[in-house]
Amino acid sequence: MSEPTKEELLAKIAELEKKAAGGSKRSGALEFRVGEKGGVSVYGLGRFPVTLYYEQWIRLLDVAADLRAFLEENKHRLKLKNKDE
Repeated sequence: MSEPTKEELLAKIAELEKKAAGGSKRSGALEFRVGEKGGVSVYGLGRFPVTLYYEQWIRLLDVAADLRAFLEENKHRLKLKNKDE
């Protein structure tokens, strides 16, 4: 078996770097995408995206303060990933 050429090694490095960058999306960064059916999906919250239509996002954003208050009031009943937060 012959040694790989410099070009082959550089191509392999580029491929590995691309894979590593793709895997780093799980770092907590959120990503938004518009789907084929016109819904807006949020990636990065969990295993699956959260998808709502425009009107649903607006309704949710309109009550964001109420949702935050509800979460704080019920925090003791909720499962938290990090108990320190």
